[in-house]
Amino acid sequence: MLKNRKCTFTLVLFLLFVSSISFAQKSKSRLEKEKKENLLKIQEAEKILVETTTEKKATLGQLRALNRKIQLQGEFINSISQEISFLNAEISDKSLVVNALQNDLKNLKEEYAEMIYSAYKANHGFSKLTFIFSAKTFNQLFLRLKYLEQYSEARKIQVQNIEEVSDALSQEKTGLENKKAEQSDLLKSKIQENKNLLSLKSRQNKVFTQLSKQEKELRAELAKRKEAISRLDKLIAEIVKSEIEKSNVGKSSTKMTLTPETAKLSSSFEENKNKLPWPVEHGFVSGKFGKHAHPVLKNIIVENQGVDIQTEKAANVRAVFDGKVSTVAFVPGMNAIVIVQHGDYFTVYGRLKNINPNIKKGYMLKAKEQIGEVVTDNNDNTEVHFEVWKNRDRLNPEKWLFVK
Repeated sequence: MLKNRKCTFTLVLFLLFVSSISFAQKSKSRLEKEKKENLLKIQEAEKILVETTTEKKATLGQLRALNRKIQLQGEFINSISQEISFLNAEISDKSLVVNALQNDLKNLKEEYAEMIYSAYKANHGFSKLTFIFSAKTFNQLFLRLKYLEQYSEARKIQVQNIEEVSDALSQEKTGLENKKAEQSDLLKSKIQENKNLLSLKSRQNKVFTQLSKQEKELRAELAKRKEAISRLDKLIAEIVKSEIEKSNVGKSSTKMTLTPETAKLSSSFEENKNKLPWPVEHGFVSGKFGKHAHPVLKNIIVENQGVDIQTEKAANVRAVFDGKVSTVAFVPGMNAIVIVQHGDYFTVYGRLKNINPNIKKGYMLKAKEQIGEVVTDNNDNTEVHFEVWKNRDRLNPEKWLFVK
């Protein structure tokens, strides 16, 4: 009976322990990684927010940075909530183990007490020698000796079991208390992060209210932006058309004819979809590809041919892939722009300054090689414009960049 009981306890403890270890390795390590990455992103967004916050007035750049930080703050709080849930599960598992150990310890002690009492009754008035030598046959004598030996060994094993279970119980209780302390710290952290989130939302509401009162300025800014995008779009279309015509040597086509070298480059670019490095090291997508509602103006739809990435002041812009510089130009509203060709793919970098002296038409760029710096506008907004084309088709750049 003792053996079966101990086996049952050991199996339950083993399964719970393995479950707990597996949970800790897969779930908690992933959450810890997410939290660390999120904290870095929050710090990055805060730096950009500080740079866009001026005493002059509220700006769209400031609102976008606040929106980004609020999004990240929400994700950070969600990670804490998940970690608390996982801890609750761990605490529940450890509580089951502690209860199982306590029951086993109680049973082992009761069984040991029964063994001592039985031995006392058996020996009352009789010595071990009397018990042995009162045997009527040699075979009975041998069996009695064997019985006493086994009984003594069983008592030793029972004492050992009690000590082992007591030690395990002590360790599990300590582990349980540590988990509860960790849970308490996380709950306090979540409360504080929720306060931070409320503070950010209050700032967001204040900036949004101020911007709502600047409708005339926002509409004028939007009109300039549309005009700049139109100029850039026209320039890119002309460049792409010219490259297609050159590759087809006078033949009419809407697609480029590739040489073995350019075909290899194009194929390599395509294989790196969702893997391309960002054109700036730090930042976030502040303007998505396609049509979207204006962040402040009601019933106004904004169309973006690429993506806008809000970043830090004086941030370096880099090539996302090997390629040939197709054009370096200046577009009003977009400042300096650089177009890089990768076979029949093109990447476009706008709102630049301090262009690298090497960046000239025909120059062969390497991935991550510096192109120039991002311009900071009069509203302290530092934002690079980035586009991806294949022949004459505009593509969503976010589907090509590495997911941070």
